[in-house]
Amino acid sequence: MWRIMIEALEMGITSPGTPTLADIERRTEELLAQPAPPSRHATSLADPASPPTTALPTPEPLRRPKEPLHSLRSVFDEYALYGLAGEAVHTLAPHTEAQPEAILLQLLAAFGNVIGPSPHCMVGPTRHALNLFVVLVGESSKARKGTSWNQIARLFAEVDPAWTENRVTSARLTARGLIAVMGHQTGDRRLLVLAEELASVLHTMGRSRSPLSPLLRCAWDGATLRLLDRDRLLHTGGGHLSLIGHITQRELAESLRRTETHNGFANRCLWACVQRSQCLPDGGSVNPEQLSAVARRLRLAVEWVQGQGELRFSRDRAAAELWNDHYPILSQARSGLRTAATGRAEAQVLRLSALYATLDRCPIIQLPHLQAALALWDYCSYSAGSLFGSCVGDSVADRILEALQAADNGLSRKQIRDLFHGHLGSRSIDQALEKLRSLGLATFRYVPGRGPFTTLWSATDYQDPEPAEEETAGPEEFLGEET
Repeated sequence: MWRIMIEALEMGITSPGTPTLADIERRTEELLAQPAPPSRHATSLADPASPPTTALPTPEPLRRPKEPLHSLRSVFDEYALYGLAGEAVHTLAPHTEAQPEAILLQLLAAFGNVIGPSPHCMVGPTRHALNLFVVLVGESSKARKGTSWNQIARLFAEVDPAWTENRVTSARLTARGLIAVMGHQTGDRRLLVLAEELASVLHTMGRSRSPLSPLLRCAWDGATLRLLDRDRLLHTGGGHLSLIGHITQRELAESLRRTETHNGFANRCLWACVQRSQCLPDGGSVNPEQLSAVARRLRLAVEWVQGQGELRFSRDRAAAELWNDHYPILSQARSGLRTAATGRAEAQVLRLSALYATLDRCPIIQLPHLQAALALWDYCSYSAGSLFGSCVGDSVADRILEALQAADNGLSRKQIRDLFHGHLGSRSIDQALEKLRSLGLATFRYVPGRGPFTTLWSATDYQDPEPAEEETAGPEEFLGEET
């Protein structure tokens, strides 16, 4: 269904360079066909040769799709809707017009905040808590973004009423306010920000010298937040911030591209195209007993985490093999605005897989947990492809590309120069055209005529270019410089 929804956006979508669900299924069959390893001990995320941990029971058999593998919706249902998260979505979805993907992502974000900062993964020296930034993109009042959150809020009111009452805020997000709230929390450092008007947050982040963007990036990383307020240095550490944002596609196009395209905020978010999934004129009514049953199981997972102390996740052998297979694709470098929104694929998949393991009350990330994370990431990656398309994040190049796409017969060099009314030099235009050409977004040809040849530029069908071969960090040390 989400693939049909994306096509309805009429923006043209191409498959990103992430592992396909068919690849996941094929690799799963290979792993399951192998004989059981001599030991069920897990392998450390940071060091494959680390001492073994307590052996786990054999995981439940994987459910197979009833439809062909090419049916992405069927595979999404089979993998992303795994375990307790899937049970919660199946309980809520029939009684709401909200899209199941929106329910699932917000449920994971809420759960990741409720459990706090103690459960984590280590990648080299980098600590990853399980807090998520989720952004739902859909038409105002039609995509049922708020409706999907209302379902989650109702569920977690039974799981942890104190958290729902005191640790979820929809107040206007500012840098000073964020420091104040996170710094004044004593004991409980959790905070989930519900930004139902994310466009206003992006506008704030885009203002000159606004410190909000670096603060949010530090919060996602779990780092200490620091703010120079006139002659005072404000700082707070140890917080656990999650973000759920709602925005329309038009607002996103107007706000994000000129502010947070390449500074690392976009790739810390999980982007999701959403729309109304069904028509319920009289609304829906979830069976209270079914809702309470899901809430009880979520509460058990929360209590299990609280009893573990500093919980550090590792992978079992099958999950480690699948991770090693897909890591080079998840971590490859590409250009373009879409990549700015998906540049932390490996970190996002890592956090999602650990969340699925936590819901299973399992300290080991097993094969079904990683498969579920990859399936959900595939949906978010396709959404980012639809939302950001072939934009390159360069205002000059994007303006030229927009004009080329609207011109049936292409544009001459003079026509391109006229787009900027003489306010842009030839050097800047040449650099923008070369960028479009190198990314495979535009091409040119020579047209003979009177006098010199005329260069005519045209837009091409967008295809993500193959990345140049380069040395990359290994699957256990994948976080590098700010992107």
